[in-house]
Amino acid sequence: MLHRESDFGICNANHCGSQSLSLYTFWAARRGIEFDSLGPFLFGALLILLVFGMIQLFFPLGMMVYGCLASIIFCGYIIYDTGNLLTYSYDDYIWAAVAIYLDVINLFLYLLNLFRVAES
Repeated sequence: MLHRESDFGICNANHCGSQSLSLYTFWAARRGIEFDSLGPFLFGALLILLVFGMIQLFFPLGMMVYGCLASIIFCGYIIYDTGNLLTYSYDDYIWAAVAIYLDVINLFLYLLNLFRVAES
């Protein structure tokens, strides 16, 4: 069970992270910066994360590193998908919303994993 001080720290970190990610994305969208070049790098990083997860099954190396890497990768995916939101046509906004939703869910799950490892 988390203590009161750590609850405040987690809420503060979550709020700070989500606000800075949102502000950065909207700033970049307003200035016209495109994140299309992040796609191949993020996909390669996701494949490396998958291989690292398979290695973790047989040789536990450290879940803290795995959680940090996954969190960083899915923050990148949120930026990438939010940047691509403007390029979708009128009928494709549902798929864009699903992509961002899945990025946020994955980020939340990996952050929960990271906090679980940090607590134990």
